[in-house]
Amino acid sequence: MPCNCPASQPGPTLASTCGGAPFMLFMGLLEVFLRSQCDLEDPCGRPKKIHVLPEYDFIVVGSGSAGSVVASRLSEIPEWNVLLIEAGLDEPTGTQIPSMFLNFIGSEIDWGYQTEPETDACLAETEQRCYWPRGKVIGGTSVINGMMYIRGSHQDFDTWENLGNKGWNYNEVLPYFLKSEDNKQMDTMDQGYHSSGGLLSVSQFPYHPPLSSAFLKAGEELGYPTRDLNGNHHAGFSIAQTNNRNGSRVSTARAFLRPFVNRSNLHILMNSTVTRILINSSTKSAYGVEVINNGKKQVVYVSKEVIVSGGAINSPQLLLLSGVGPKEHLQNVGINTVHDLPGVGENLHNHVAYFVNFNINDTNTAPLNWATAMEYLLFRDGLMSGTGVSEVTGLINSKFADASGEHPDIQLFFGGFLANCARTGQVGERLDNSTRSIQIVPTILHPKSRGVLRLKDKNPLSHPLIYARYYTHPDDIKVMIEGIKFAIKLSETNALKRYGLELDRTPVAGCENRNFGTDQYWECAAKRQTGPENHQAGTSKMGPSNDKMAVVNNQLQVHGVDRLRVIDASIMPQVTSGNTNAPTVMIAEKGSDMIKARWITPQAGFFYTGFPRQRIDRQRGSW
Repeated sequence: MPCNCPASQPGPTLASTCGGAPFMLFMGLLEVFLRSQCDLEDPCGRPKKIHVLPEYDFIVVGSGSAGSVVASRLSEIPEWNVLLIEAGLDEPTGTQIPSMFLNFIGSEIDWGYQTEPETDACLAETEQRCYWPRGKVIGGTSVINGMMYIRGSHQDFDTWENLGNKGWNYNEVLPYFLKSEDNKQMDTMDQGYHSSGGLLSVSQFPYHPPLSSAFLKAGEELGYPTRDLNGNHHAGFSIAQTNNRNGSRVSTARAFLRPFVNRSNLHILMNSTVTRILINSSTKSAYGVEVINNGKKQVVYVSKEVIVSGGAINSPQLLLLSGVGPKEHLQNVGINTVHDLPGVGENLHNHVAYFVNFNINDTNTAPLNWATAMEYLLFRDGLMSGTGVSEVTGLINSKFADASGEHPDIQLFFGGFLANCARTGQVGERLDNSTRSIQIVPTILHPKSRGVLRLKDKNPLSHPLIYARYYTHPDDIKVMIEGIKFAIKLSETNALKRYGLELDRTPVAGCENRNFGTDQYWECAAKRQTGPENHQAGTSKMGPSNDKMAVVNNQLQVHGVDRLRVIDASIMPQVTSGNTNAPTVMIAEKGSDMIKARWITPQAGFFYTGFPRQRIDRQRGSW
C-alpha cells in the first residue's frame, strides 16, 4: 500500500544501533525495507511543524507514557488549545519491531542517566554507578521498553488509598485501565477485567518460542498456575500481554497521539526543553513555561494549567528548577524558593533485579537473518514479531510476602531467543560450545530502600544527581536471595530438564572468596552485578497535606501551587507490583478526567459525568 505522506527520518536507524561491521549492511538494508512499510513508518501520523502560540489553555511537559495520554485526552475538547512539549525526537521506525527493543538503549533517544556511586549495589560497574535508561522521544520510555502490560496487584491501589489518597483504590482505578484497553484476546482473559475499543492495543505477540511454554509448565510444577495476571489473581505465570498490534510496538504516542495528529487544537513541539515553570510568587499559581526551542529561549503562557509528565526523574527536576522543593537544597544550588515543598525528589525507588545465567542445549532457533526478516516484512510473524522468552513473566511469593498470596513480592523475567544483532555472549546468543545462554531474572517488587533526586546545579540542561540507594534496607537483599533460589529451583523442574538448563557456576568477580550458592555468595553477586529495572517511581509522591513527603494531592495537584499538576509514575506513593507502563497510562487517564472535572462547565456546550465520560458538543457533532 503506497504511503500518501512524505517519509521522514525520525532519529537513529537500526544500523546505527547495532555494533560491529557484520550487521551494518544487513541492518541498513533492513531499515530501508522497514521504512517502506506504511504501518511501521506511518508518515501521516507524525507530528507536523507548528507555529507556537503565545498562550495555550494547557501545556503538557513530556510526551512519554503519561504525557501522550494527557495531551490526547485534553485535546478531545475542541475549545481547548493544548501544547505538548518534548525534549527528544519522534519515534524511529526501527523501534516498532519488538525484537529490536534493546537496540535503542544508549542511543540518542535515551536520556542515558546514571546514578551517583552506590554503596551497596552496582559495585562491579564503573564508579559503582547504575545505568538508568529513560526515553527521550515522543512516546518516552514506552518506545524503548519491553512492551509488557502488567497493571499491578489489587492491593497496590488499595494501599495508595489507605495512605490518604481517596479515590485511588483498585475498584476506582479499574475503570481507567478499561478505558484505555483494546484487548484482542478477550475470550482468554478473566471476565470483567478487560475491555475492547480503547486506544491502547493489548495482546500477546504473534510468535512464541517453544521454551516459553516450557517455562509455564515449570511454573505449574512449582505450584504457580498459568493465568491472567491482570485479572482476578495476581500470582502465577503467563505469556504476558503486551502493547503490540499485529507484531509491532504500540507506544503511547502511536496509540494516543498519531490518530489525532491533525487536530488543530493539539500542537506538539519536539526537540525542546522546558527550563522552568513560571509561577507567580504572590498568588502561588502557575502561568506558563520557559522553553529552549532550537537553541532559543522563549516563554509560553497558559490560561488554565501546566501539567508536568516528565517521569520520575524529569518531573522532580523541573519542579526544583522552578523553585518548588526543599528550601535548603534550592538555596544551595542558587535557585530562589517559590514554594518550600520538602518531598520533591524524595521517596525515589525502583524495582531491582539480578540476572541468573544458564546455558541451554539448543541449535535450532535461527538468529536474525534474511529468512526471519522476510517472515516479518511479509507476514508480521516469526522471531522478529516478539521478544523471545522475554514475553514470559512470573509473579511469585517469597517467604516474606503478604500472607494473602495475592500481593507477590518477586517478579521473574526471562531473557533469550531474541532475533537481534546480538554480540557474542549476549542473552540468547550461541556460545563456542554450541549451547545458548539464557537468563532467569528475579526482581524485587516491594523495595523498602529509598533514594533521593537532587539538582547538580541550576543549569536546566545538567543531568540531576540520582541517589538510588539500592539494598540500603536489609530486607531487600533477603528477598532477592529468595528469588535467586527460586530461579535455580525452576531450572531443575522436569519441564526444563529436556532443554538441558545448566546453571553457570562461573564465580562473579569479587565474590570468589565466598562459597558458590550460599546466601553470602548470592548477596555478594547481587550487589556487584545489580540489575536496576526501568520502573522508577515515587519522587513526586501523592499524599495528603499532613504527609511531609507528599508533593501532590489525590487530584495530582502540587501542594501549595495552583494550576500545576504532576501526572506520571513519579506520583506513585509505592511502586506497583510489576511493570509500570500500564499503571502510568491509568494515572494519565484518571488525571485527565480530573482536569476536565475542574474546567468543564455546562455553558461550554458539553458536560462531564465522570467515567465513562459523556460529552455533548452541540456545534461539532461527534468530533
